[in-house]
Amino acid sequence: MRANRIRHARRAAVGLSVAALAAGATTAAGPATAQPQAAPAPAADCSAAYRIEQKLTSGTTWRMCWRYDSKAGLVLEKISYQPKGETKPIKVLNSARLGQIHVPYDDGSVEYDDLTGFGFAQGLVNLAPGECPGGTIKTVKVPDAWQDPNVKGLCTTTRSRGHAYRMQGDTANKVYQAQGKDLLVYTVNQVGWYEYMTEWRFQDDGTVTMNVGATGSLSYEDYDAGDGRGWPIGDGDRAKATSHSHNVFWRLDFALDGSTKNTVEQYDSTVSAPVAGNRAPTTRTTRTKVTKELAGDAKSYRWWRMVSATGKNKDKHPRSYEIVPGTSTKYPGRSYTKHDLYVTQYNACEKFASHNPGCPGTQSKSVDKWVNGQALTHPVVWMNVGFHHIARDEDQQPMPVHWQGFSIVPRDVTAMNPLTPGDLAWQNGHWRPRS
Repeated sequence: MRANRIRHARRAAVGLSVAALAAGATTAAGPATAQPQAAPAPAADCSAAYRIEQKLTSGTTWRMCWRYDSKAGLVLEKISYQPKGETKPIKVLNSARLGQIHVPYDDGSVEYDDLTGFGFAQGLVNLAPGECPGGTIKTVKVPDAWQDPNVKGLCTTTRSRGHAYRMQGDTANKVYQAQGKDLLVYTVNQVGWYEYMTEWRFQDDGTVTMNVGATGSLSYEDYDAGDGRGWPIGDGDRAKATSHSHNVFWRLDFALDGSTKNTVEQYDSTVSAPVAGNRAPTTRTTRTKVTKELAGDAKSYRWWRMVSATGKNKDKHPRSYEIVPGTSTKYPGRSYTKHDLYVTQYNACEKFASHNPGCPGTQSKSVDKWVNGQALTHPVVWMNVGFHHIARDEDQQPMPVHWQGFSIVPRDVTAMNPLTPGDLAWQNGHWRPRS
């Protein structure tokens, strides 16, 4: 059951939760809320208060600016990546943020668009020092705040992720291994009794992983099995939590090497039965250049990448980022949730994947309607990751975090693994020992 999602009295619950937990913001919106520009500014083009810069122990530095939007919440902009060996930052993204959190209930009684319709951004909560171990908690000024607008709500810290790599040669006389480090940036927003943890992980190998984790508590006023089935919670079979879905959208505006004129490619592989003389099946991979807007679906042996129009690595290969979808339960009930990925031509009025407030006079309110054959000269990626929440006894109390998300992974951004130890750097393109 959705944590404290009181279906028919939810608005009151939101007001109470924000009043109790949102300690701060002002009517000022913090950094300017201008739309991304076609000619992006340098990576650190923001005041110190709105700048995030972290050099990880491996030598990789991530730089970005942040602002807080009255509907989308945390927005990260001008994101660049500089691994050791690179003389200057490599621009990756103009901006990255949530595009919508759509929550329909299984019984069909209600559905919510939490970003545009239920005060997600106003629900930013204060974080205690123990929630940001070893890091810094920044004060956020929440625009259009319902309560005190100054919220100590943005954590930036570093976190280990385990092995970045491990390798031992045939002689086994030396083991090469390194432990990976991430820059972690996150906020917590309360909607009803639900608490969303919006997490951005910037790895020292150039990978960016974005997750939304839902926690909080189950709404005891919703133990009515309104979906006609529900799941029994507590003693016996009296209280049954209504099931629902969480469909989370992210919006990524790429700017590889500082240019928005990126190109999109789709790769598909087919596996065929062994032919005469072969021991195993054969696999053939084909590339399709995506030149017009796309509504795409993830499936086995399919992947996409965003390719730089201007930059190449030291091997003279075009830099790109591969899009890696996470585990998803696709919700078929709405047209805009029927696909995993949308690529649209940039339009300043196209801000949210559903119930988009847009600009005065604009008609289309959802991302699927924006895929209408336009040529892609400034592609924007919308990723949809769904989760069907059927509650369990262990969801109380409080509810363990359940995560959904995806990653973008560097492909040919650097000539070798950016974490390669110095005494292996000569092996680019070959492995034979040097004479």
